[in-house]
Parts: sequence; C-alpha cells; structure tokens
Amino acid sequence: MSEQDYLKDISEIKNLMNRSSRFISLSGLAGIFAGIYALIGAAIAYYLVVNSGRDYLILDGHIFKMILLDLALVALCSIVTAIFITTRKAKEDQVKIWDETTRKLLMSFLVPLITGGIYILIILNQQKYGQTGALMLIFYGLALVNASKFTIGNIKYLGYIEIALGLVCALLPGYGFWIWVLGFGVMHIIYGSFMLIKEKR
Repeated sequence: MSEQDYLKDISEIKNLMNRSSRFISLSGLAGIFAGIYALIGAAIAYYLVVNSGRDYLILDGHIFKMILLDLALVALCSIVTAIFITTRKAKEDQVKIWDETTRKLLMSFLVPLITGGIYILIILNQQKYGQTGALMLIFYGLALVNASKFTIGNIKYLGYIEIALGLVCALLPGYGFWIWVLGFGVMHIIYGSFMLIKEKR
C-alpha cells in the first residue's frame, strides 16, 4: 500500500470519527424558514407599534403583550420547522437524530439561550426596553457558538455575526429594530441559502 493510500485511509477514519461525535443533520432550509418567519414577525410587530399611535418603538400594555406573542410564535414556528426538516433529512441520510451528541448539542444551545431569555424578561418587567434587541442577538449568537462544536458546518460564523450585530445594536439602540431584522431575518436567509447550496453540491 502506497503512502497516498495510507493518507487517504487516515483521512477517511478522521472524517468518520468527526461525524460520529457531531450532529450532521442540520439543514440550510431550516435557516431560510427561520429568517422568513423573523421577517414576517418583524413586519407584524412594526405594524402593531405604528398603528398604536406612536412614532417610535416603545412597548407597553396591550401592544407589549401582542409583541411578546408575536415573538413567541416566530420562535415556535422556527423550532417546529427545524425539527421537521432535520428529522426528514436525518432519515434520508440514514443517521440517528436522537443520541448523546444531540443531547449535548441541545444543552449547549439552550443554556445560554434560556439564560438570555430569562434575563431579557427581567429587564422588560423593569420597563427597560432599549437593549432588548441587542441582548437577543448577543445571547442567540453565544448559543450558536456554544453549540457549534457539536455540529458540522459553519454555524459558529453565524453566531459571531449575531454577536457583532448585537454589540452594534447596543451602540445604536435607536436602530435596534432594524438591526434585529438584519440579524434574525436577513442573516438567517443568507446563511441558510449558503448551507443549502453547499448541501446540494
């Protein structure tokens, strides 16, 4: 056996070990849908606030509850769609979807995400709305980066972008809504499209 054959075998073994310890069934399509849901949710939120008689994005009373419901529906639709697409893709690839790696992935993702969600609810309850968008982007980005070690792909780069946008949002709170739209809507669609093209190749 030649040295080239040895190197090829070693590369294949390394690839198998890498895939066995990482969750590989993520789909770019799920990211695209998440971005679309975020854009729809943002449009609804903008409509609600504009028609509340205010010309700036401050949430209170009935509008505040409607915005929270809107965000919850965006998150729910994104999660349900991601589970459906990921499960279908895993079956097509003939790989297990629920195993120890999946558990580690979910824990790595949910711990910073839930922590951020609770903190955001606390400051919203204190009627501090200015940094909500920034915090959502930052904690979501941290969750993606934290979970990236259990996925194959470039999801950590999306996480870095979300964190960067969150910091920009903190510096420019007056543009928080639009930066949120860019982070959760546009960036998801761009990243999902990139991953979908990569999958088809």
